[in-house]
Amino acid sequence: MLQIHTTTPSGGTGLRIAIVAAKYNEIYVNGMVDAAVAYLRTAGASIEVVRVPGAFEIPVAAASLVGVEARKPDAVICLGVIWQGETDHAQQIGGAVTNALMDLQMKTGVPCIHEVLTIRSEEQARARCLSAETNRGVEAAGTALEMGRLLRELSASR
Repeated sequence: MLQIHTTTPSGGTGLRIAIVAAKYNEIYVNGMVDAAVAYLRTAGASIEVVRVPGAFEIPVAAASLVGVEARKPDAVICLGVIWQGETDHAQQIGGAVTNALMDLQMKTGVPCIHEVLTIRSEEQARARCLSAETNRGVEAAGTALEMGRLLRELSASR
């Protein structure tokens, strides 16, 4: 069973959260985006949503967002769905996205919440993207708020 943030969203006031989401596999990605936005709004965070063609384009858009100081978010939520097929293309895309997002957050200090999912079945997609109980968009939003607050605290204590 997937674990998600189940507490009432709070503590987002003053936090700027960006969401970079793929247009590809739109019905599933939109399910995560909608859940994340609803969670962040309830928490009081400021939200910017940027759409890109597919999962492979997510890191470059995230890098653009964190590269402009005036626009720099406290965290970036990265949402996409990659279907696992018969070739290794899904692993190549997934690995490239994962490595790029890890590199970006380490270089910039801005958390990149990785919910670019590799999916094997319709059942997995529905559970992780459309279900109210196990939606990974909610998980990502909760993590973004927690990391945004944590890094602000750490920065303030220096």
